[in-house]
Amino acid sequence: MLYATLGEILTEKSGNLNLGVEGLMFMGAIGGLLGSYYYELTSLSPSAFITALIALLCAFTTAAFGATLYGILTIGLRANQNVSGLALSIFGTAFGNFFGEVLSISAGGYAAVGNVTKNAFNKGIGVLSELPYVGKILFSYNFLVYLAILLSLALAWFLKYSRTGLNLRAVGESPATADAAGINVSKYKYLATIIGGGLCGIGGLYIVMNSSNGVGGVWVHNCISGQGWIAVALVIFVTWNPARAILGSIGFGALSVMRLYIPLGISAQLYELFPYLATIAVLLVVSMKKGRKNTAPNSLGIAYYREER
Repeated sequence: MLYATLGEILTEKSGNLNLGVEGLMFMGAIGGLLGSYYYELTSLSPSAFITALIALLCAFTTAAFGATLYGILTIGLRANQNVSGLALSIFGTAFGNFFGEVLSISAGGYAAVGNVTKNAFNKGIGVLSELPYVGKILFSYNFLVYLAILLSLALAWFLKYSRTGLNLRAVGESPATADAAGINVSKYKYLATIIGGGLCGIGGLYIVMNSSNGVGGVWVHNCISGQGWIAVALVIFVTWNPARAILGSIGFGALSVMRLYIPLGISAQLYELFPYLATIAVLLVVSMKKGRKNTAPNSLGIAYYREER
């Protein structure tokens, strides 16, 4: 959820409302799995570092391709952003499930990466994870967890302190004013949308490699299961703040696994409703809050017509 939330925050800061996060996560999931699967299949001695790098690049690139299609429609052709995002969500979901089934059939029933890739994505930080007490608490997670936290802090700094980040925020707040100041509005929108889409794809890769029904590295039909829509709500919940997204993702993640730690005597299906009920509650609470800091960028969801400036 954190990767998808960061990707959507970056996209929305440019003024683009991409509701296709779910589809982008599907595209990233299957892209990363395919990359690692065929690397292991064609390599005599696969490397954990190389297979992880290939998976990340393939996941990012595949999802970025989907985000590019969205950008062409909404930035270049000025199509309705809500409709385009929903279409991307449908397309990406079908894309992931289709190629996932094709890979599963070609693999003889189900598609799974080898132990080298599974270990690359499911091991802690070397000997640090073996330290008593501290190792299990701080260093037992896979590298994608630590990368996500670093990206959150880096994106928060980028948006608040860097010149490029301030220009991006200006584009999202008032593209006409930014354009008049000499900022290339289309360039910023495209880059934010494409890079943001790629980050969503890494979120999908995490699901398929680490947490897909408790089995890592195996393609499971419909494995994203609405996580992209929760990420869209998380963006609003954390008020477009990348650093705050860390805590928001932990909170929603805790709801997702509550059934494993807090027995309430109810069915597993009811447990699965908790994240979605929390999503509805978050949207209601945030919508009632007043104040400029809790609101979206001014131009969010609105196509920019330079001729009308």
